[in-house]
Amino acid sequence: MLQLLSFFTGGTKMVHCGSFPMPLPFKIPQSAKPYRFCSISSKKPYYFVCSSSSTTTTSSTISPVGGGGRKRVRNRKLNPGEKEGIVEEMRFVSMRLRKSDANEASATTATWQPSMEGFLNYLVDSKLVFETLERIVEDSTDVTYVYFRRTGLERSASLSKDLEWFKQQGFVIPQPSSPGTVYASYLADLAEKSAPSFLCHFYNIYFAHLYGGCEIGRQVCEKLLLGRKLEFYKWEGDTQKLLKNVRENLNKLGEHWPRIEKNKCLKEAAKSFKLSGQLVRLIILSNNQ
Repeated sequence: MLQLLSFFTGGTKMVHCGSFPMPLPFKIPQSAKPYRFCSISSKKPYYFVCSSSSTTTTSSTISPVGGGGRKRVRNRKLNPGEKEGIVEEMRFVSMRLRKSDANEASATTATWQPSMEGFLNYLVDSKLVFETLERIVEDSTDVTYVYFRRTGLERSASLSKDLEWFKQQGFVIPQPSSPGTVYASYLADLAEKSAPSFLCHFYNIYFAHLYGGCEIGRQVCEKLLLGRKLEFYKWEGDTQKLLKNVRENLNKLGEHWPRIEKNKCLKEAAKSFKLSGQLVRLIILSNNQ
């Protein structure tokens, strides 16, 4: 760093040893010319200006206006799947969580034996959650939810038919339990605060039911209902196409969300995985008590 600043102004020589900041705009005296920018401090936002003549060498340190230099803009590292859309980002989060959950569950596989009591609790609580999803998108005045009405994935009507069948078989239908009421209440509150975060749950609940819940239901029905397939696990139409329509609408909306909202969505994806998992665990609840 140059230590000497020397200017001749109006016949008066001013010599200062050491560098010091001077706010811009700073007019370089004519006597100090010719001058050039010779370096920039890496520690402080100072510009070093040098000029020389046959009689003296001058340098000065000049700080930018406001005492701050131009900040270096660093490129943010993209999240996995970010280029494809918010749904793909959520998928990577879910994959990581499923891997962790699978490792944990592998040690307790022997305890996963379904019970009729637990299965009924699961169906009742699931009905409450799906009813909440459908009611919110249908009744809300938020135009964002219009794109997710009558998707063909709705499950509450099918669950009502299944529970009526169980009732006719002589089973007592329980009231919703804590996992279902807590999740339904959380969804209703979230829908008022943040449409992006709510829609994250909306998509993940249907996705999890199609790609996991149905297989669990098939195994449970084989053990408890002699293979009878419930309406909960039946759809009219191509489920792949139905889910694709929801995914595309969500990705289109996500293009307009700021990064901070997308990050919240990814956190909600983890929460959705946890809360949905608590519903599934109801199936074996009585066997673990």
